[in-house]
Formats: sequence, C-alpha cells, structure tokens
Amino acid sequence: MNNVKKILMPQKNRLFNISLCVVSLFLTTELGFAEDKQITMSAEHIANLGVTLGKLETVSQVPVLYAPAKVVIPPKQEYIVSASQAGLITQLNAALGDHVKAGEVLAEINSSDLVSMQRLYLKASSELELGQLVFDREQKLLEDGVIAKRRWQETRTVHNTLVAEANERRQLLEIAGMTATEIAELKKRRQLSGVLRIRAPITGIVMERMTVAGARIDSLVPLYRVANLDELWLEINIPQEHIGQIKLGDQVLLEKPPTESEAPEQQKGSLAPVTAKITLLGQTVNPENQTILARALVKGQLTDVRPGQRINTQIIQPNNGLAFTIPNTAIAQHAGQAFVFVRSAEGFSAHQVNVIGKQGDESTIKGDFVGTEMIAVKGAVSLKANWLGLGSEE
Repeated sequence: MNNVKKILMPQKNRLFNISLCVVSLFLTTELGFAEDKQITMSAEHIANLGVTLGKLETVSQVPVLYAPAKVVIPPKQEYIVSASQAGLITQLNAALGDHVKAGEVLAEINSSDLVSMQRLYLKASSELELGQLVFDREQKLLEDGVIAKRRWQETRTVHNTLVAEANERRQLLEIAGMTATEIAELKKRRQLSGVLRIRAPITGIVMERMTVAGARIDSLVPLYRVANLDELWLEINIPQEHIGQIKLGDQVLLEKPPTESEAPEQQKGSLAPVTAKITLLGQTVNPENQTILARALVKGQLTDVRPGQRINTQIIQPNNGLAFTIPNTAIAQHAGQAFVFVRSAEGFSAHQVNVIGKQGDESTIKGDFVGTEMIAVKGAVSLKANWLGLGSEE
C-alpha cells in the first residue's frame, strides 16, 4: 500500500506543476498583450476588419447627468389678488393669459362696507380739523401764560388721539384698495362711493381667474392669480448617488420637446439654448424616490418653457482641462479600464482614457492626447481582439 502511495504522489505533483505552468503561461500571455499597446497590422487587414477612422472633437463643457425637472414660479413672483371687502362683483376686466401692468384695474366691486369706512374716515378727518384749531389756540395761550401746563398737556393728548384715529381710518381705506389720489378726492369732495377697484399688484400674466361677474363674495375671497414670468425656477430631482457630482453654479440645459414638423430622427428632442444655473442644493432626501432637490434659476422671456411643465434637463460643468467627445463605439473595455485605438504608422496603439461623461451615443473622455490624433470610431472590438491575441491577421 505504501508503495502505491509513493508511486501516485509524484504523479499528482507533476499534474499540479503542469497546471501552474498553464495558468502562468496564460497570465503571462494576457499581461504581455495588455502591456504591449502597439497593434501591428497592414492597411489591408484594417480594411478587412471594417475599421473606420475619425477625429477627436475638443469640448469646453462636460455633461454630468440627465435628470427630470419641473418648472415652477418663485414665490416672490406670484400673487393672489383678493377682495379686501365683501360685496357684489360688477365687472371683471382681465381674462386668463392676459398681460397686466401694476396698478391696472382688474375688477370692480360694489361694497357697502367701503361706504362705511369712507364715512368713518371723513368723520375722523373732520374731528381732527376741529381738534387742530383747539390745539393751535391752546398752544398760543400757553405761550402767553394764560393757561396752566396741565391743561395744555390734556389738549395735546386729545389731539394726538385724533391724529392717530384719522391715520387709522386712512390706512384702512388704503388696505381696502383705494389709492392716495382717490382718498384725497374723497376728502375734498366728501362724496361717498361704494365702488371698490381691485388693482394688479405687479406687472405679469393672469395665471388663473377664480370668480365671475355678478357673484356676491365675502372679504378676502381670491379673484385672480397673477405671476411675473421673467424669472422661473427648475426644481430638479437629483438621484442621491449623484449629488456629489453637482455643484452650485453648474449650467443646466433644457430638452426642447420635438414638434410635428421635425423629421423622425429628430423626434428625441434637442437641448435648447436656455441659460439656467443651479442656485440651491437641498439638504434632505425625498423618501419616496430617494432624490435630492436642486434648484436652477432661469431668467429672460422664454417661449418653450412654461410654469408647471415637466421637462428633461442635462447638467453640465465647465471643462478645466483638455477633453474630447468620441462615439461610444470607439471605446473598448478591458480589465475594468477604457481604451481607444489611435492610428499609428505600424497599425494602432491602445490608449487608456477616462470617461468623464456620456450624452446619447457619445462619450466625453480625457487622456494623453494632443487633439490631432485619428482614432478607430468603428471596429474597436476587432482591434481589441487582435490586441489581446484573440484574433489573427488572416
């Protein structure tokens, strides 16, 4: 039995050594191809492989990622126009989509409450005028030493009360919607009017009309929603795994929806030249979709962007170094690295590159290039096979 073991052991050792040699040979061959970046082949062989050459295209901006966004109106650019007093709507002057100017009359309301407020203002104004005469007379008597200082203090207190009440009544009329000119005319003519004019608080677009003429409404009932669309926000949903790539100030491009007149190959939409920059990065993650809010500011009159619209966006960053765009078909993957094949006198040489962005069928790369090199934009798979010794020149 021992003799049998002595015979078998050397055979097992020989088989193990042979296996090690095969693996080592394979690894050595593989590494040898990987280290040798030159691929020698004739022009005829290159043509047979169907290799197509192309140039590197320099880019100044690097695409980071695509992300969906919603167009919203900034809070400071949007107003709800409400009726300050209860009454009957007699006239509506603005319709949905109309452009209105600040101070323009949007609606008229007949309000009995406004008549009461005007009456109380005129009463307070008259009492102030009478109190002013008493105040001036008492002040002169005090200067002449006719009255005591205590009496003068009582007179001054009453005068201050009348002034405060008159100011209060005036401010209530202003809150109700009367202008300074209308209040001055009321004080001059002393003619009451129940017509309350509702004016636009800003210059903008009527986004919504919330009532109709002839309706009887209560105080603070909304009538219109008006917004200034010269400035809009993009609320972009950034996947949390990409938030580290986004920076304040990054530019945002909007995907323009295709039109019916565009050719079928153009139906995917194109990036519109809209200036938008990221101004805010959220600090919380949406638990429903695990995204983080990024806000971009859009300025200027836009024809293809509307509030409430959902649109695809692309975030791009300026390129501080030399970067190029190439077709995705020009990139070959090997051992977790990306390579492109540059035409040389003997054939091709494999250059390792860093893929820093992708956009559709193109990738943005960085590498040790001058920019004048010719690369294989098609047939990279065949070149990779020859590079690794998996193909031949036959």
